[in-house]
Amino acid sequence: MLSHTKSEKLFAEALNYIPGGVNSPVRAFRGVGGTPFFANKVSGSHVFDVDGNDYIDYVGTWGPAILGHAHPKIIKAVKDTAEQGTSFGIPNPLEVTMAKLVCDAVPSVKKVRMCNSGTEACMSAIRLARGFTKRDKIIKFDGCYHGHADSLLVKAGSGALTFGNPDSAGVPAAFTQHTIVLPYNDEDAVTAAFKANPNQIAGIIVEPVPGNAGLYVPKPGYLEFLRKSTQENGALLIFDEVMTGFRLARGGAQERFGITPDLSTFGKIIGGGLPVGAFGGRAEIMDCLAPLGPVYQAGTLSGNPLAMAAGIATLEELAASNAYQTLEHLGAILEAEMKNAAISAGVPVQFNRVGSMFCGYFTSEPVHNLADAMKSDRVRFAKYFHGMLNEGVYFAPSQFEAGFISAAHSEKDIEHTVRSATKVLKTL
Repeated sequence: MLSHTKSEKLFAEALNYIPGGVNSPVRAFRGVGGTPFFANKVSGSHVFDVDGNDYIDYVGTWGPAILGHAHPKIIKAVKDTAEQGTSFGIPNPLEVTMAKLVCDAVPSVKKVRMCNSGTEACMSAIRLARGFTKRDKIIKFDGCYHGHADSLLVKAGSGALTFGNPDSAGVPAAFTQHTIVLPYNDEDAVTAAFKANPNQIAGIIVEPVPGNAGLYVPKPGYLEFLRKSTQENGALLIFDEVMTGFRLARGGAQERFGITPDLSTFGKIIGGGLPVGAFGGRAEIMDCLAPLGPVYQAGTLSGNPLAMAAGIATLEELAASNAYQTLEHLGAILEAEMKNAAISAGVPVQFNRVGSMFCGYFTSEPVHNLADAMKSDRVRFAKYFHGMLNEGVYFAPSQFEAGFISAAHSEKDIEHTVRSATKVLKTL
């Protein structure tokens, strides 16, 4: 068994000063039990804790580390930029470069605005959709997490599911009365919602590949159906690509599936590991934002030079390298071998994957939506999580989070992961 003495001491101290001992709930390990480890270094595909343990990391800062941790080009970009100042609160050239990179990679985005988190991007995109359409209601899907803005904390995914409490206290009912929550992959539910709310729905916000209730995949034709339904009903289609943007392809999930949304939100990868968010889309919609239009949105640190420099370095490296081929190759190996490991151990597992995102559910039934995901055996997952951690493999400490492969992972990493999984699964 690995020693976590220093981590346990740090966590005990943190509990005295930080609610739950953590600054983001899922980090507390409440979904799997035990005490979280404290990291003090990352490199490539590995994370190292304060007790000197070394783990192959499939969390990757929850998605941003697509090139691997501490990539030398990103580190250099941040260092060089920091020497000129960490924040200006004034327009800087890097903002323009970043905007051009995003617009060039994602054809549906004609104009883009930077902000500071995925939560802020989704909140702003919804405000913009309402302002543009002059309608109030929004459709979201259960298990899809679009940040912790009040109106979106209704049957949310991510940490909310981990704690079995998808609706947050402190959110007045009036704040969510215009949010319609539907099951993902259910076309009839969408049709019924538009019929029941004629000329009232401003738009649909959706993770094209939901990654906050584990990971499940759109059924063939489903995203096309959402595109058609919004167009026919005068509503906007908003793709939340905070996770999938620049990960499933250079142009994100919309490139991979061939869908053109009206608005898109981004985060994670475009900050290269620094806090960032962005939202963009059709020019006539984006021009409704202040100072051109009546929809207000602002941020002191939006487009700050450090985040822009790190993001630019990441996007340029992705464009110049064969990263996406590597990610697809490693993902295919991991999927095939993990399925074989489960079969050989006689343990029912559904292993869902799209590109470099994946999730294994401990259930014998296919997982297409939140209701399916909730059938997973979470007790078995907790045992599996700790077994893999003791083998030096770090997955997200929740059944309801996606895993991420980086371009820094190697076939040797995958081999160790599968070998460890085979061993651990046989003990469950």
